[in-house]
Amino acid sequence: MNGSGVCKTCELTAQRRLGKAPLWDCIYQTEYWDVAHAYNTALPGWLVLVLKRHIESLDELTEQEAAELGPLIRRVSSSLKSVIGCVKTYVIQFAEHEDHPHVHFHIVPRMANLPASRLSVQVFGYLGVPPEERVSEDQMNEICAKIRNDLQSAEC
Repeated sequence: MNGSGVCKTCELTAQRRLGKAPLWDCIYQTEYWDVAHAYNTALPGWLVLVLKRHIESLDELTEQEAAELGPLIRRVSSSLKSVIGCVKTYVIQFAEHEDHPHVHFHIVPRMANLPASRLSVQVFGYLGVPPEERVSEDQMNEICAKIRNDLQSAEC
């Protein structure tokens, strides 16, 4: 948690529960997980799967939370491939940032034209960028509306 003892992920999760989140921050929900677009990225389609309750280590997942996770990662990865045309996705979980110690998974689109300098863990150079470099809210919402539609239609 940050110096004030606040988990930013928990704050964002609370806004989703209150129905106060924009589309890009509330793409899809399951019983245990939220799907959102990263808010501070320069890479369109950088999604996060966020556990609805606060834990800081994977071993704290319940069996039900863990059982829901695998299929959700696959579905979100498939949706990203379909919607934005990535060749695959990177799936990353650290929960180390002082503002975000909450377990969450980065589902990062690996585009065919991604520069060699941004492959693998170097993709994190697209995260935490200054506001003027970030994906616009309009672009995030456009992508997220398509992903939401794709994920909801996959349930049928």
